[in-house]
Amino acid sequence: MASHPTVTVVIATQDRPELLRQALDGVRNQDYPGDIEVQVVYDNHAPDYTLAGGDAHRRVTVRTNTRSPGLAGARNSGILAATGELVAFCDDDDAFKPSKVREQVQLILEEDADGCVAGIEIHYGDKLITRVPQGTQIHSEDITRDRMTGAHPSSYVFRHDFLVNTLGLVDESIPYGYGEDYDLLIRAAKSGRIMVLPRAAVDVLWHRGGSYFSRRWEAMEAGINYLIGKHPELLTSQHTASWLQGQRAFALASLRGKRSEGVKAAAQSIRLNWRQPRGYLALGVASGALNSQWVVNRLNERGRGI
Repeated sequence: MASHPTVTVVIATQDRPELLRQALDGVRNQDYPGDIEVQVVYDNHAPDYTLAGGDAHRRVTVRTNTRSPGLAGARNSGILAATGELVAFCDDDDAFKPSKVREQVQLILEEDADGCVAGIEIHYGDKLITRVPQGTQIHSEDITRDRMTGAHPSSYVFRHDFLVNTLGLVDESIPYGYGEDYDLLIRAAKSGRIMVLPRAAVDVLWHRGGSYFSRRWEAMEAGINYLIGKHPELLTSQHTASWLQGQRAFALASLRGKRSEGVKAAAQSIRLNWRQPRGYLALGVASGALNSQWVVNRLNERGRGI
């Protein structure tokens, strides 16, 4: 691989033009001396082709999702169209810090790695929270013991050949696309050498009211069940099993007609780890003492999700 390989940044989007332009500015302002191309992939929305163009070193291509509707299909459309030796993801409401690409490419080359993740700075209202994954490399046992939420998908960079021919594309079968980034990182840690850049390299914008999936509790419950079935090793750690059951309990407790199931899942989470707070929060929601969206808003203020 060349000392400054071409990097393709895949940005999946729908209808958030102002945020998308901020994401594009973040890519254009990289201090990386090599070429960066951007694949903007519109999912289920008319594309804005006026965004295409740029110079030879920061070229932007606009296309539509030609695969399964949703984030996973949109990302895969961009991956398959990529011409770079490396592929990076960026959510349309995030922005790369200026040195992000340069530092991650350098680390991949120095360590002869297959990929790299980095930390993030979360912007929530007037709050700023920094989250950085621990360690220098993501091992399989690490990612199945710890969700590593600091390793945000907007920090992912992979060798294109590794991503397409060894790791495989983003799983488009996950219900609602919930947890597709976690699934990809689990598989990457099993299949290759994934390094950690030990600092925040991405600005992540969290919106008041929570993300799409924090409001779609059925998506969370179905997605967690799918991930457990696909990666049964997640349940070998009491810590991870308790956290997953706590998430599932909270989702069920937030759904009408599923609160009794939520109580059972919450009890299971607490039995596995009495320090896991999600089980108790789920019980509060199931009893009516807590409102699920209020809980999510309070957690987001601390840079955390359910």
